[in-house]
Amino acid sequence: MNGRFTTLDPANPAPEALALADGLVAAAGPLAEARAAAGPDARIIDCGGRRVIPGLSDNHIHVIRGGLNFNLELRWDGVPSLADAMRMLKAQVDRTPAPQWVRVVGGFSEQQFAERRLPTLDEINAVAPDTPVFILHLYDRALLNRAALAAVGYTKDTPDPPGGIIQRDAAGNPTGLLIASPNAGILYSTLARGPKLPIEYQKNATRHFMRDLNRLGVTSVIDAGGGFQNYPEDYAVVEQLHAEGQLTLRIAYNLFTQKAGDELADFRRWTDSSAIGQGDDWYRLNGAGEMLVFSAADFEDFRQPRPDLPASMEDDLEAVVRLLAERRWPWRLHATYDETISRALDVFEKVNRDIPLAGINWFFDHAETISPRSIDRVAALGGGIAFQHRMAYQGEYFIERYGAEAAAATPPFRRVLEAGVRTSAGTDATRVASYDPWVSLAWLTTGKTLGGQLLYPAANLLDREAALRMWTSNVSWFSGQDGRKGQLKPGQFADVVVLSQDYFSIPGDQIRQTEALLTIVGGRIVYGAGDYAELAPPLPPPMPDWSPVGLFGGYQKQPQPALASQCACSTACGVHGHSHAQAASASLPVVPAELKRFWGALGCLCWAI
Repeated sequence: MNGRFTTLDPANPAPEALALADGLVAAAGPLAEARAAAGPDARIIDCGGRRVIPGLSDNHIHVIRGGLNFNLELRWDGVPSLADAMRMLKAQVDRTPAPQWVRVVGGFSEQQFAERRLPTLDEINAVAPDTPVFILHLYDRALLNRAALAAVGYTKDTPDPPGGIIQRDAAGNPTGLLIASPNAGILYSTLARGPKLPIEYQKNATRHFMRDLNRLGVTSVIDAGGGFQNYPEDYAVVEQLHAEGQLTLRIAYNLFTQKAGDELADFRRWTDSSAIGQGDDWYRLNGAGEMLVFSAADFEDFRQPRPDLPASMEDDLEAVVRLLAERRWPWRLHATYDETISRALDVFEKVNRDIPLAGINWFFDHAETISPRSIDRVAALGGGIAFQHRMAYQGEYFIERYGAEAAAATPPFRRVLEAGVRTSAGTDATRVASYDPWVSLAWLTTGKTLGGQLLYPAANLLDREAALRMWTSNVSWFSGQDGRKGQLKPGQFADVVVLSQDYFSIPGDQIRQTEALLTIVGGRIVYGAGDYAELAPPLPPPMPDWSPVGLFGGYQKQPQPALASQCACSTACGVHGHSHAQAASASLPVVPAELKRFWGALGCLCWAI
């Protein structure tokens, strides 16, 4: 009660109160009606005049894979400056025991930093001379210090893998820079060599990842599978949590083919042994993809030229799509470029002539450069398009390669909505972009990247309600739950979020700072902060005890003062608790007027000491 309710139900957009019972919305209307529906023993939650919305649903995330390692990863998501990021890195290096690594695994862009650059290898080696450090930047490169190179065994004699480059010095020795050219396989295979957590720790890590998503207002996700994520082995953790009643997200999962050349065998085996929708409202099988066949995979590294797909792509894809259509399995297909989409549509139209696709919820993922002609073809076949906010992280790189005019409708989400095509929004977290839905909502409504680059004219922007629908009711078709979630409407899931600020009235440049104060999934309180902190169930401390999550948490909504007590300075700098870092600037080749930009948005030098 006492909230500014946005139900997204056109027939009842702003009720006085909600009643939740048996995991569903029981009533949405006048306060007296809601009280009557709730019964005399109901818990009453006063929203304090705050904005209340349906729970957010991510249409494309790698939460199952990401959860296994969440507690091992130092997150630079949302960090405003390289200075702050390096301060965090140094602190984590100091507390990470051998032989463990410090890993920054995506979710950030150099464009978000005040300095507009990544750290140099020399800077990383200076703060981590002995502890392996692996830093993944989007889908394009990874930075490894000398200790990490030694840990993975990369030497002068290590050959470059197909589609990847190991940068070398004049003597032929690896420098520590790995480049996707354009295939990120070298980045992911190198990361996979790091130490792994035991299963009890993986369960703990997954719970912490889910809780951080709940903190951001996310109540439901579609897991898109992922490279180096094997089924069913790597699903054991989330299945155990589900069996124990510890999921705090609804997870619909897709199955991602495992090995090039064996794709048809994978999907034949899975369609023989599993049924679409198996599970329940918390954990259920959603379909095939995002990878259906390896020959159809284009790569979203806009620093590299668009890859040309092999001539075998159509035959490979047709065999899998024909099987899925025969068995009425929904599918999703990763496709960055219209060149890929148009070729895939040739296949889908061919299959549709023999096996009508009507009634199968299939869709393209990403679709940054989809053309009007391809949009109309998707509409004719009854498919969908799932967008993610990768351009918020890579927009500057796209403009460098293709120009601002091309970027103005990349992707053309407004045109897709106008064509009546099923569409929704998500993140593609955790490696290519971050898992914060508010970055996406800001991007959809302001057209700006993390670095402030304006990508879109008004004609390709969404109003705030339309953008919110992209994250709520629109996603329900993609997860096979159309009409069951995404609105605060009687009979739909009781997935409700009380926001920290009013999304509908704050300036656009503040949207990214939004988070939840209270998150409810299926009528269960799964996250609370501020006035609601005592309502949420406690979460066990992150395991292991040196986890970056224990010191920094997950997504950084504001600059973190957590390390103010790490140094014995008597006079604090006012941000991180250090005064003596100024002495480090004396030897720098930077004029005093440029020190603030050199060191970061906060003008603090503490990471460098």
